[in-house]
Parts: sequence; structure tokens; C-alpha cells
Amino acid sequence: MNKNNTLRWFNGALEMLDQRVLPSRISYLRFDSAAAVAEGIKAMVVRGAPAIGCAAAYGVALEALRLAGEPRDRILPGIEQGMAILAASRPTAVNLFWALNRMRGKFDVLRTLPAAAIADALLAEAHAITEEDVRLNRAMGAHGAALLADNMHVLTHCNAGALATAGHGTALGVIRSAVEAGKRIHVFADETRPFLQGARLTAWELMQDNIPVTLIADNAAGLLMQRG
Repeated sequence: MNKNNTLRWFNGALEMLDQRVLPSRISYLRFDSAAAVAEGIKAMVVRGAPAIGCAAAYGVALEALRLAGEPRDRILPGIEQGMAILAASRPTAVNLFWALNRMRGKFDVLRTLPAAAIADALLAEAHAITEEDVRLNRAMGAHGAALLADNMHVLTHCNAGALATAGHGTALGVIRSAVEAGKRIHVFADETRPFLQGARLTAWELMQDNIPVTLIADNAAGLLMQRG
């Protein structure tokens, strides 16, 4: 399956696959603070609610790491400010606030610990959120795959794959799991205007995994469904 992770922790920083330049090239951008991650979310370097939630969790951890050497009276307010900046980056992303609330809950029980311990624990929580997302996506995929028959054609809109999550995907994860189980699935992917998530992202993901895909114009979907 596709080895290009949506986001990854590397050498003390968060790296995110720049989805704005796919499928022309594969480029990872490096982020080292809450403000930087927030800008990446705003600029749609990363998109998809689950992936945004994971990125925000790492943003909180990055801010704690960045402030670890500062005086204590600056560390706690600085982390709080970092969470506020991240919350404002994508007000409509439900997973963003879920992840920030979980990180805040962890932070609230850590306040009396040394700065390094706070940063380490917040980073461990961000890792846990990311691993949990992949685990849940795979469980969803296994359940959904049972509903897909061999030789089935599936129509998709937008992108709900690994690029929208920490890995495997939600709706596209069902297709991946069905293919992993040996079923032959052919996908018709809407282009999804105006950002072309279907054309640039879904089709690319499926091609990376050697899953047959036909890209169609958005307004061709109704005709295809009418014809079965």
C-alpha cells in the first residue's frame, strides 16, 4: 500500500506531505511550532478532518518542546496561546477541536511537572492520537469491506483516503481493505471541483496502490449511476 505518509514525526519536528502540489511531485514540509502548523492547516498543506486533528495534536507538542527552555511563567501561557492559534486555523474541522480538547485534558494534569516532562507527555499523546486514527480507520475498513462484492464498481467524491487521515483512510479505506481481502474493485473518482481533491488526490492514491480507477467529471456521475 501507499508508503507516502500524510504526516510523520522526524528529527524532532512534524513533516507533512504538501497536498497542494500532488500529484505533480511529492514534497514534505517541516513544522516546528504551533503557529507553523496552524499556517499549514490554513494553507491546505494538510486537509481532511482526521489528518487536521492529528496535525493539531503535534502542533501542541511542538509548542511545548519549543518553550521547554523558557522561564516557567512563559511556558504554560505559551502552550495555551499555541492551542488558541491552532483552534483558529480551521473553525469547521470537528476533529481539530476534538484533538485539541484531548491535548488540553492531558496538559491540565501535567501543569506541575518540569517543562521537559510536559513536552514528552504531550508528544506521546500526539503519537497516540495518530496511531489510534490509523487503527480506527483499519477497523472501519474491515467492516465496510464486507459490504463490497467482488467485481464491484464504486463511485467516490472528494478524498476520504489516507491523505485525509493519519493513514489507510475512511471511505477509501473500505476500498483498500476490500482489495487487501482479494476483491476486485474498480473506482470511478469524481474530479471534485474546485480544489480537485478527486482528480489530484483520490486518483493518485489509488494509482499508488494499483487499484483500478477512472477519473470522471463531476457532472458525469449522475449519468454513470443511471446506467448502473
